[in-house]
Amino acid sequence: MTSPAETQSLTVLVYSHRAEVRDAIITAVGRRPAPDLPRVKYVEAEGVADVILAVDRGGIDLLILDGEAQPTGGMGVSRQLKNEIDDCPPIVITVRRRDDRWLATWSLADAVLVHPLDPLAAAETVAEVLRRSTARTVARA
Repeated sequence: MTSPAETQSLTVLVYSHRAEVRDAIITAVGRRPAPDLPRVKYVEAEGVADVILAVDRGGIDLLILDGEAQPTGGMGVSRQLKNEIDDCPPIVITVRRRDDRWLATWSLADAVLVHPLDPLAAAETVAEVLRRSTARTVARA
Protein backbone atom coordinates (compact mmCIF):
# COMPACT_ATOMS: atom_id res chain seq x y z
CA MET A 1 0.00 0.00 0.00
CA THR A 2 1.38 3.43 -0.93
CA SER A 3 1.21 6.37 1.44
CA PRO A 4 -0.22 9.74 0.40
CA ALA A 5 3.33 11.14 0.42
CA GLU A 6 4.24 8.63 -2.30
CA THR A 7 1.27 9.33 -4.60
CA GLN A 8 0.93 13.11 -4.40
CA SER A 9 3.29 15.83 -5.45
CA LEU A 10 3.86 19.39 -4.31
CA THR A 11 4.42 22.26 -6.72
CA VAL A 12 7.20 24.71 -5.88
CA LEU A 13 7.73 27.84 -7.96
CA VAL A 14 11.35 29.06 -8.15
CA TYR A 15 11.85 32.68 -9.27
CA SER A 16 15.10 34.25 -10.43
CA HIS A 17 16.12 36.08 -13.57
CA ARG A 18 19.24 33.89 -13.63
CA ALA A 19 18.89 30.25 -14.69
CA GLU A 20 21.97 29.23 -12.67
CA VAL A 21 20.36 30.57 -9.47
CA ARG A 22 17.14 28.65 -10.18
CA ASP A 23 19.21 25.51 -10.81
CA ALA A 24 21.17 25.99 -7.57
CA ILE A 25 17.94 26.32 -5.57
CA ILE A 26 16.35 23.25 -7.19
CA THR A 27 19.52 21.19 -6.69
CA ALA A 28 19.87 22.25 -3.04
CA VAL A 29 16.26 21.52 -2.09
CA GLY A 30 16.00 18.35 -4.17
CA ARG A 31 13.02 16.42 -5.47
CA ARG A 32 11.98 15.24 -2.01
CA PRO A 33 13.02 17.57 0.81
CA ALA A 34 11.89 15.08 3.50
CA PRO A 35 10.74 11.45 3.54
CA ASP A 36 7.35 12.37 5.05
CA LEU A 37 6.54 14.79 2.23
CA PRO A 38 5.51 14.09 -1.35
CA ARG A 39 7.91 14.60 -4.22
CA VAL A 40 8.34 18.15 -5.47
CA LYS A 41 7.53 19.32 -8.97
CA TYR A 42 9.25 22.60 -9.86
CA VAL A 43 7.89 25.46 -11.94
CA GLU A 44 10.53 28.01 -12.94
CA ALA A 45 9.83 31.71 -13.40
CA GLU A 46 12.32 34.24 -14.71
CA GLY A 47 10.04 37.28 -14.53
CA VAL A 48 7.58 38.78 -12.05
CA ALA A 49 4.71 38.43 -14.53
CA ASP A 50 5.37 34.66 -14.64
CA VAL A 51 5.22 34.49 -10.82
CA ILE A 52 1.97 36.44 -10.56
CA LEU A 53 0.34 34.44 -13.36
CA ALA A 54 1.29 31.13 -11.74
CA VAL A 55 0.01 32.22 -8.32
CA ASP A 56 -3.23 33.53 -9.85
CA ARG A 57 -3.76 30.19 -11.62
CA GLY A 58 -3.39 28.35 -8.32
CA GLY A 59 -1.82 25.03 -7.50
CA ILE A 60 1.44 26.48 -6.16
CA ASP A 61 2.30 25.01 -2.75
CA LEU A 62 5.42 27.10 -2.09
CA LEU A 63 7.38 29.93 -3.72
CA ILE A 64 11.15 30.28 -3.47
CA LEU A 65 12.09 33.78 -4.56
CA ASP A 66 15.57 35.11 -5.29
CA GLY A 67 16.02 38.24 -3.21
CA GLU A 68 18.65 39.46 -5.71
CA ALA A 69 16.52 38.99 -8.86
CA GLN A 70 16.51 41.82 -11.39
CA PRO A 71 14.79 44.07 -12.18
CA THR A 72 12.39 43.17 -9.35
CA GLY A 73 13.80 41.36 -6.35
CA GLY A 74 12.06 38.50 -4.63
CA MET A 75 11.59 40.50 -1.43
CA GLY A 76 9.40 43.07 -3.14
CA VAL A 77 7.48 40.33 -4.94
CA SER A 78 6.97 38.52 -1.63
CA ARG A 79 5.62 41.61 0.12
CA GLN A 80 3.29 42.35 -2.80
CA LEU A 81 1.92 38.79 -2.91
CA LYS A 82 1.48 38.58 0.87
CA ASN A 83 -0.41 41.90 0.90
CA GLU A 84 -2.57 41.26 -2.17
CA ILE A 85 -3.48 37.57 -2.04
CA ASP A 86 -5.74 36.36 0.76
CA ASP A 87 -4.51 32.77 0.78
CA CYS A 88 -0.97 33.35 -0.45
CA PRO A 89 1.22 30.24 -0.63
CA PRO A 90 4.17 30.25 1.76
CA ILE A 91 7.29 32.01 0.54
CA VAL A 92 10.99 31.34 1.08
CA ILE A 93 13.44 34.10 0.15
CA THR A 94 17.07 33.49 -0.81
CA VAL A 95 19.63 36.18 0.02
CA ARG A 96 23.34 36.58 -0.70
CA ARG A 97 24.35 38.11 2.62
CA ARG A 98 23.38 36.80 6.04
CA ASP A 99 22.92 40.46 7.10
CA ASP A 100 20.03 40.75 4.61
CA ARG A 101 17.86 38.31 6.57
CA TRP A 102 16.07 41.26 8.20
CA LEU A 103 14.91 42.42 4.77
CA ALA A 104 13.31 39.05 4.19
CA THR A 105 11.41 39.58 7.44
CA TRP A 106 10.19 42.92 6.05
CA SER A 107 9.06 41.07 2.93
CA LEU A 108 6.75 38.87 5.07
CA ALA A 109 8.57 35.72 3.91
CA ASP A 110 7.95 32.52 5.85
CA ALA A 111 11.64 31.56 5.82
CA VAL A 112 15.04 32.64 4.52
CA LEU A 113 17.92 30.77 2.88
CA VAL A 114 21.41 32.24 2.50
CA HIS A 115 23.68 31.61 -0.50
CA PRO A 116 25.73 29.54 -0.95
CA LEU A 117 22.90 27.15 -0.24
CA ASP A 118 23.60 24.25 2.09
CA PRO A 119 21.54 21.33 0.70
CA LEU A 120 20.71 19.96 4.16
CA ALA A 121 19.60 23.34 5.52
CA ALA A 122 17.71 24.18 2.30
CA ALA A 123 15.78 20.90 2.25
CA GLU A 124 15.06 21.11 6.00
CA THR A 125 13.83 24.71 5.76
CA VAL A 126 11.59 24.00 2.78
CA ALA A 127 10.23 20.85 4.44
CA GLU A 128 9.43 22.78 7.61
CA VAL A 129 7.58 25.51 5.71
CA LEU A 130 5.64 22.92 3.67
CA ARG A 131 4.66 21.02 6.83
CA ARG A 132 3.39 24.22 8.52
CA SER A 133 1.44 25.12 5.40
CA THR A 134 -0.07 21.64 5.11
CA ALA A 135 -1.06 21.71 8.80
CA ARG A 136 -2.83 25.08 8.31
CA THR A 137 -4.65 23.78 5.23
CA VAL A 138 -5.86 20.68 7.09
CA ALA A 139 -6.93 22.77 10.09
CA ARG A 140 -9.06 25.03 7.86
CA ALA A 141 -10.75 22.10 6.10
